[in-house]
Amino acid sequence: MAVGKEIRTQIASIKNTQKITRAMEMVAASKMRKTKERMQATRPYSKKISQIIRHLAHANPEYKHPFLVHRDVKRVGVIIITSDRGLCGGLNSNLFRTILKDLAGWEKDNIAVDVCTIGTKGSSFFSGINANLIGQIGKLGDAPHLSDIVGLIKIMLDAYNNGNIDELYVVSNEFVNTMTQQPTVEKLIPIVANDLEDGSKEHFGNRHWDYLYEPDAKEVLDTLLTRYVESIVYQGLVENNACEQSARMVAMKSASDNAGNIIDELQLVYNKARQAAITQEISEIVAGAAAV
Repeated sequence: MAVGKEIRTQIASIKNTQKITRAMEMVAASKMRKTKERMQATRPYSKKISQIIRHLAHANPEYKHPFLVHRDVKRVGVIIITSDRGLCGGLNSNLFRTILKDLAGWEKDNIAVDVCTIGTKGSSFFSGINANLIGQIGKLGDAPHLSDIVGLIKIMLDAYNNGNIDELYVVSNEFVNTMTQQPTVEKLIPIVANDLEDGSKEHFGNRHWDYLYEPDAKEVLDTLLTRYVESIVYQGLVENNACEQSARMVAMKSASDNAGNIIDELQLVYNKARQAAITQEISEIVAGAAAV
């Protein structure tokens, strides 16, 4: 029964694949808990520094930092955060579709784009479409440190300070819940005065106000605004790691379930083929007995 043997081989092969996907699902679930805890631990700092920067954008400081100055946009810089590995569903492809729309819009407006990538998937993708890739870093693992990405961020900040780019964006996946990861494109600099993080609105009109700085505004703002950019990019990185593990866990569970469905279908086909072979053998025996 050659057909039955082929089906048994297919079933055995799919069962082996199912064991692998189940193991990957459990590993991803374990890593997701750790990356989620790391993400939740860094969120309060990121939100607080963002709130302070929003206040600064409303203020009229005695020292006007370059990150608070708006320019005519001729070139933008984009830091794109992706995963190092695949097998995480549509996480990276959804992010690529989101940023490609913005890239097309900038191209239409004759705005050049410089790209820095964090994650090997992003590096390979944007190298493949001949983007102007000026910096890349990958293989940071599941517990990256801020020091790992400071050099890449400095490339973009130096480009902005030297006038080589006029805006800086960060693109990453935001962790909403285990089933939902939202691609986001956030402008980092120049800083835009928006509503505050708590949803309230402040209208200052023509009134002039500012913080009190110690030792002086230049030293404080130079350090604070650089830390702001670093913290937002780092938060995007840890958020993306949590998204990656969640997406991989869901994708591997789906793969395991699909493998189970295929095994059931092949088992049914095998049983039918085996039954047909047995029926044929019985018919041959009966026919032979009748001939005798």
